[in-house]
Amino acid sequence: VALLCVDHGMDVDTIIAALLHDVVEDTPITYEEIKQKFGSAIAEMVEGVTKLTKMNVPEGANQEEEQAEAQAENIRKLFIAMAKDIRVLIVKLADRLHNMATLDALPHEKQILKSRETLDIYAPIAGRLGISEIKTKLEDYSMKYLYPEDYAFIQNKLNMKQSERVKVVEQICSEISTELDDLHFHYEIKGRPKHIYSIFKKMRSQNKTLDEIYDIVAIRIIVESVKDCYTILGVIHSKWTPMPGRFKDYIASPKPNMYQSLHTTIITHYGQIFEIQIRTFEMNQIAEYGIAAHWKYKEGRMTKDMNELDAKFSWIRELMDIEGDLKDSKDFLNVLKTNVNSSEIYVFTTKGMVVNLPVGSTPIDFAYRIHSEVGNHCIGVHINNKIAHLNTVLHNGDVVEITTSNNSKGPSRDWLNYAISATAKKKIKAFFKKSLKEENIKLGKDMLEKEAIKKGYKLSDLMIPSSMKVINDKYMFSDADDMYASIGCGGMRISQILYKLIDFYKKMLAENEPLSEKNLNKPLVRHTSGINIEGYDDFVIHLARCCNPVPDDEIVGYITRGRGVMVHRR
Repeated sequence: VALLCVDHGMDVDTIIAALLHDVVEDTPITYEEIKQKFGSAIAEMVEGVTKLTKMNVPEGANQEEEQAEAQAENIRKLFIAMAKDIRVLIVKLADRLHNMATLDALPHEKQILKSRETLDIYAPIAGRLGISEIKTKLEDYSMKYLYPEDYAFIQNKLNMKQSERVKVVEQICSEISTELDDLHFHYEIKGRPKHIYSIFKKMRSQNKTLDEIYDIVAIRIIVESVKDCYTILGVIHSKWTPMPGRFKDYIASPKPNMYQSLHTTIITHYGQIFEIQIRTFEMNQIAEYGIAAHWKYKEGRMTKDMNELDAKFSWIRELMDIEGDLKDSKDFLNVLKTNVNSSEIYVFTTKGMVVNLPVGSTPIDFAYRIHSEVGNHCIGVHINNKIAHLNTVLHNGDVVEITTSNNSKGPSRDWLNYAISATAKKKIKAFFKKSLKEENIKLGKDMLEKEAIKKGYKLSDLMIPSSMKVINDKYMFSDADDMYASIGCGGMRISQILYKLIDFYKKMLAENEPLSEKNLNKPLVRHTSGINIEGYDDFVIHLARCCNPVPDDEIVGYITRGRGVMVHRR
């Protein structure tokens, strides 16, 4: 892990943290000991990549549900740590790459689980950070276990034609070099095969066989300046025939992960097809190492400019912006998956300001990206000078003008279906939560009661004080009304609460047997606890610690196995 960090040019603190990344989890050494010996910066990085939990699932609990929640909580913890120091994420990606390289040692079930998590979460994160080297390796390792037959087929096919492919690549590189030598540019040229998973994705998306995928190899030309890039593009197009619709200028319009390059696809005189990538040496560093290539160092220490980071990685800003409002870690994980896997479009305000949004965004997403008040007071939209509906999907290059009114009553609940960005959804829910609290409480309680009845339970039976205390602590509710309001405004899914209430209720029924009424007429016995039980002599009585009943409280007693009567506040 530390060597991978060295390969990516990381600073000394990050490399030390990489060396220590498993120490807290696997040894008796504590966070405080690391802090004392290596300093707080390194200790916080180590803590950031240390799992929050070993995912020990309580007996009798929903195993799959609890494991999924523990996984989500660990990833959430990682991103909270990343908000303080993004180097945490680099160490975690290096750690995951090392894990995937040694996955053969694990049982098959764990290989599948870890590969799926890697392909769904960590590989896209590496891609969003622009670290293509780690991204492609994570994808190929994951595919090896998730799609073993497809992986072996493509790998064998590529190996069989490797010598033939090398000759063809050397030939085209030689021809390009002959043209470039006349320009007296300093350049590098090399061919590289595309990685297995990218070929696999192309085969599936285009419904083609491997033999029908023509651009398996890309030729990369690296030069000194942007001007040289465009000069060489002209030379390439004048020498070989470019394929229509295949030119992309990522220099003028960089990808969200900072990637810049010119892409074109040519047909040689022999009918061979190649993708050509032209970029500067600096662009190549960014393409390989992503965010790591942009870090600056001062006196041997990294200067973390989060404002600069925010400008370049809007998805991180959006994720951190909504993190505190997502009470459930699985909701956070779903938002993360959406953000890191979504492509982006670029639209314009009427003043020419560029606004980047997820593909599929609507004017609602645009309005809330500009400002909360613009969204809350939005009453209409013009797209490219034409009146449009608020659920219209935006496209690259659209000019968007939002019409607002101070008399607007605020967003409609339908807008939650129109918006696709987490930021817009969060701000809409925040409006409802603030302005319609009483309505949300009633709506949330009604929704929870109806769903409980569908499952065969009465909500009043499920609202046990001890279980409500756990739920309130977990989701930071102040009371039951706060929980109802969160459900009513869409901040919490009903299932998140109801399944936990049912699990607690079932567990209580399994452990406790309600007091029998058959001996109600037996003599009254007074106990030193101050509680009288009719019809039971010499019973051991315990006051439940979960709710700590006190005199004048309404109480209920449960006979436990081997511990007498457990008394709870009603």
